Amino acid sequence: MASTLHRVAACALVSIALLAQVLAQVLAQENLAIVRGTVRDSSKHPLSSVTIQLKTGDQTLSAESDSQGRYRFSVLPATYTLRAELSGQGDATFGPFALNAKEEKTIDLTLAAQKPEFYDQPTFVVAGVTDGANRGGHGSDVILRSSEALTKATTSLGDPDQARVNPLDAVREYQHAAEQNPSERNFFDWGAELLAHRANGPAIEVFTKGNRLFPRSTRMLLGLAVAYYANGSYDQAAQRFFEASDLNPTDPGPYLFLAKVQSTTITESAGYLERMARFAKLEPNNAWANFYYAASLWKNKGDAQQAEVLLEKALHLDPKMAAAHLQFGIIYSAHKSFPQAIAAFEQAIAIDPRMEEGHYRLAQAYARTGENQKAQKEFEIHHQLAEESAKQVERERREVQQFVIKLRNPAANTRQ
Repeated sequence: MASTLHRVAACALVSIALLAQVLAQVLAQENLAIVRGTVRDSSKHPLSSVTIQLKTGDQTLSAESDSQGRYRFSVLPATYTLRAELSGQGDATFGPFALNAKEEKTIDLTLAAQKPEFYDQPTFVVAGVTDGANRGGHGSDVILRSSEALTKATTSLGDPDQARVNPLDAVREYQHAAEQNPSERNFFDWGAELLAHRANGPAIEVFTKGNRLFPRSTRMLLGLAVAYYANGSYDQAAQRFFEASDLNPTDPGPYLFLAKVQSTTITESAGYLERMARFAKLEPNNAWANFYYAASLWKNKGDAQQAEVLLEKALHLDPKMAAAHLQFGIIYSAHKSFPQAIAAFEQAIAIDPRMEEGHYRLAQAYARTGENQKAQKEFEIHHQLAEESAKQVERERREVQQFVIKLRNPAANTRQ
């Protein structure tokens, strides 16, 4: 009987303790204070995805502003410090301040972007523009063309209105925008405009700083890689291209950029082959992923067997891929299987009649088999296409105005 009473008493005590705990929680909820507000930039525009921290003692609560820049905390009465921060936009701190029970406090914050030291004294000044007669490129014409293609691809990642404004005004506007608001977009557009007008050194400087501020920006790394490539710094270009493809391995963009490279310093490196292999593995149903891996396997290892398997897969996915037929012809020619090579080259130029390399290699294959008249005809077609292409390239190069770059006077305190 006594033990039963003890158990009943113990249960009653536990119930009372639980009830007291519940009542304390209810009272605490009723006494909660609310902190809310809106986070804006220096132009009074709401900022989303801002990290906001509310600190008291050793405790830190975190939240993120919504699409309208709003945030909200429900907390117990105490003394707090509020801090908001967004990469590229700066930070803001409010407090310490006390919150009483049931108090609702509205605290709006404005993030003022801090100007990096870089802006105070850029090492270069864009002093003017000149015509595009001077190519200003590095390496062979093949590398120069690939550099120009990569530059176009880079600028396409930025501001779509770049080509609609005066280039000199544009680059100065982009620089000013980056100084006032060092966002990822402003930095990239500034670097891309410099790159588009062959100011490779300044572009490297801007993209390097942009990469430090925004290390998770794939296009910033690609811009830096292309700037190094255009400048003839192939080892550094390779490093940046590889970093861009490693940043988000499932993103096909960096691999497609890397595939446009023609420098053997890059294409014959183990890092290049490794990333083309990864691209094919990540995108097994992408015809170009299979093609690029096949081409790099053949070029780097002479692995005809695996390359042919990948080329067959690429053509299964895209029967109209002229480049895959061309690559088959290249492999057959290397093995002196000229009838097969001729058939492959003929298929390639049937799909793409303006494929210069296809006509040239077909002419060589015809010459090897003694079909000299056919060879001569293909050589003539190649010569005509090459001349037309060269004229078109030269017209495009002359249309690109080049920036006149001067080193900034270290003693100057004014900005042009």
